Amino acid sequence: MKKYLFPVGLWLLFACIAVTLWLTLDNPFYFFNFLYIGTCLAVGVALYIKKLKYARTAVQFAVGLYMLVYLGILSRENMQIEGFWYYLFLGVFEAAVIHYVIAKILGPLFFGRGWCGYACWTAMVLDLLPYQTPRRPRKRIGFIRYFVFAGSLLFVGSLFLLRVPGMETILFWSFLIGNALYYAVGIGLALALKDNRAFCKYICPITVFLKPASYFALVRVKTDTAKCVSCGKCKKVCPMDVDMTDPTRKRANGTDCILCFRCVEECPRGALHL
Repeated sequence: MKKYLFPVGLWLLFACIAVTLWLTLDNPFYFFNFLYIGTCLAVGVALYIKKLKYARTAVQFAVGLYMLVYLGILSRENMQIEGFWYYLFLGVFEAAVIHYVIAKILGPLFFGRGWCGYACWTAMVLDLLPYQTPRRPRKRIGFIRYFVFAGSLLFVGSLFLLRVPGMETILFWSFLIGNALYYAVGIGLALALKDNRAFCKYICPITVFLKPASYFALVRVKTDTAKCVSCGKCKKVCPMDVDMTDPTRKRANGTDCILCFRCVEECPRGALHL
């Protein structure tokens, strides 16, 4: 039962968030929203522990489609970074602001970039492509993410400065168009670089929030140096090019770990664990 402590703890964390937001904001939506997401993540991780092959994929679609279709399209909430800036400028603590604070700003202090591995609606499609093991070496074009990040802030800031009417409609269409561009660019990069996660490494603006906090993540894959024989199999299968042979937090690309556990599966000596 010890191996199931992580999914149980994950569920309890999201349950606490759900109850706290429900009572604080007096809105039952947040209770059901975060309880649903937490349950999906916890069940998915538990099924993965039971070695169910497509457990992570199932979780990605359960959470990703909920965020994309129900919240984004049907409820017309921009859950992309533009929505975060929009509500932040309005001074309203709801919708995308809550999502970003919990999943992408404070959340990584607990579970690193686990959101990228189990709940991102862009990655849920990219991970279906055939290049799970990326081509090496990694490209030095990660600076692009900062331009995309700045561009999103400039776009929303300009709407407020110019007092453009119908901002909610504009934000809804930017959500649809932005997602279409993300998928197009993500798939194009994956095919060009033979790397499913190229978009995550070089383009995604959310990593500007995720990477700093992920350095301090409580939940991370640890390396037992006494068992490690430096065979390099973990590095070969890692979709994010993380050097798991280094036991420290300064490991190469360490803040990019999405907790997919492919390295744990591949290690012949059982040297890797949470």
